Amino acid sequence: MALLDVRDLKTYFKTDDGIVKAVDGVTFSIEKGRTLGIVGESGSGKSVTCLTIMGLNAKRNTITTGEALFKEQDLLGMGMRRLRQIRGNDIAMIFQDPMTSLNPVHKIGNQLTEAVLLHQDVTKKQARARALELLKAVGIPRAERRVDDYPHQFSGGMRQRVMIAMALINDPDLLIADEPTTALDVTIQAQIIELIDQLKDDFNSAVILITHDLGVVADVANEILVMYAGRVVERGPKRSIFYDPQHPYTWGLLGSIPRLDRPKGGRLASIKGMPPSLINLPKGCKFRPRCPHAFDRCVEEPDLRNRVEERRQLDRCWLSIDEKRDLRKATIKGQEAVA
Repeated sequence: MALLDVRDLKTYFKTDDGIVKAVDGVTFSIEKGRTLGIVGESGSGKSVTCLTIMGLNAKRNTITTGEALFKEQDLLGMGMRRLRQIRGNDIAMIFQDPMTSLNPVHKIGNQLTEAVLLHQDVTKKQARARALELLKAVGIPRAERRVDDYPHQFSGGMRQRVMIAMALINDPDLLIADEPTTALDVTIQAQIIELIDQLKDDFNSAVILITHDLGVVADVANEILVMYAGRVVERGPKRSIFYDPQHPYTWGLLGSIPRLDRPKGGRLASIKGMPPSLINLPKGCKFRPRCPHAFDRCVEEPDLRNRVEERRQLDRCWLSIDEKRDLRKATIKGQEAVA
């Protein structure tokens, strides 16, 4: 049974310029012990999808429809008091920038113990012991001393580890990590992703990992959901997405990753143009203005459906299976693609 089942989620924002269709019909599910990677460029709707699930969008200018069933309870129709009980306890989120998420004037230990005291009936001594336990679990050296340090006394990687400790301190069933490796160097990125994956197994949690980089989710995700302009353009098992991708946008993302099999001196592939305005989206396929393989039928928007027999892989593209297999090789390897 799915721990979280999101059905036809739509999140629109009312602005002076018009309606921003930030998330437009997103559907997915995730079970305990599994990792779902949500990938796409900035503005594709990845973070807004999860902020909507958490109930963190401003109510005054947001239109939300669809369902987000967590343990068969709809989070979108839930009262704020009940939602606060779930946030930080059953569902936890790691945000992009730990320096803006941690309070700079409070010690790390106090912020961690507050998270425990808010959701559990324990003493301050027990809460502090739990804080120390989690700091050690996420690899903070000399945790007994560092627990009384302030956020600015930690490096970027250590602050991110503190945020992971805070997210996991109440043993959540679902952990949402929103670009958890932003602004970290490559070595620290790998450590943070490995840590999240290890702790997922230790705590038997489900993980939603949001990133713009397919390389980040290559080792840890069980399933990958590719978003563009607020919509899911491809979804499937990790192996299928990496070895048999079906959408030109996915090809572009894969082509931007450094590869050992790329011709010597070859350049990384790039996706031409810019993402469309979410207020004035193009007709038909939303990726059509940037797609080198667009043709006449692309003025009609394709449904998200299974076009590969006997595989749990969905895509939103009119190209035939044979056409895709011929065209994508050049795109992913950074060579000139011919439509």
